[in-house]
Amino acid sequence: MGEIVKHDIAKIDALLNRVVGTDSYSLLERLGGLTNHTYHVVMTDGREYAVRIPGDGTEELIVRGDEKISTELACRLNIDAQMLCFEDDGSKVTEYICKGETMTPKTMQDMERIPRIAAILRTIHSCGENTGVPFEVFDMAAGYEKIIRRLSVPMYEDYSEQKKKVMDIKDETDRIIGTPRVPCHNDPLCANWVEGTDRLYLIDWEYAGMNDGFWDLAAVSIEAEYAPEHDALLLKSYLGNEPTQLDKKHFLASKIYVDYLWTLWAKTRVPYDGQPMEDWASERYDRMKKNIELFEAL
Repeated sequence: MGEIVKHDIAKIDALLNRVVGTDSYSLLERLGGLTNHTYHVVMTDGREYAVRIPGDGTEELIVRGDEKISTELACRLNIDAQMLCFEDDGSKVTEYICKGETMTPKTMQDMERIPRIAAILRTIHSCGENTGVPFEVFDMAAGYEKIIRRLSVPMYEDYSEQKKKVMDIKDETDRIIGTPRVPCHNDPLCANWVEGTDRLYLIDWEYAGMNDGFWDLAAVSIEAEYAPEHDALLLKSYLGNEPTQLDKKHFLASKIYVDYLWTLWAKTRVPYDGQPMEDWASERYDRMKKNIELFEAL
């Protein structure tokens, strides 16, 4: 649990008054999260809610209206906890997932849980809807680069060389793999999976949008620190058959794109969040380079 941010309290009270008719609560506790301030609130009458207050600087990175569209879709598909309120600035109130267990790499590696993860991703990817919200990885990367330059954040000495390799891989995979754009979560890190008493939930749709579904699979693998046997089960469960060599190449390319984009995103957060984000960016960048070497060896 994190520390309650004092200036959030007035915002929380105002939201609760508007949404549930009272700001009388017996418990307010800070939950986890990288960029936002999320709280568990227990009202004096026993009702429980999750309240999110957007973090500083997120307005440059996230279009909250787009997030709302994808969150509403996830709620209709019964993937996320039901939403009661979503404000223009991204503040929101949702039902609290009672006795919820936030997933970790260890729990995400449970071989019985992996097919359930795959099923949730397949549900959102195959729903047939077009949210109208683009998630264009390389356009976003270019946008993050502009923020990095504007904030004068130091970049890696070999960044230009590694970026060219990423773009070469993109050119190759675009030629041989035709993948439709489908609704995707795009940020399915372990902390965004919560096991409730009844089912598994996928929460926080800030970066959701139309993308290649393999992005979500690659992101799950990276965040949950999957070994080859976990990857094999994830792909087989998602596809409904044994993955082909092309599927495996597609999957590895997607891992490279995931780390490429989030390395740049983390760099944009360094001025706000300091060394932890710098370390996180370096971890992703190093893994990206290793996966590039693997891809080039295929």
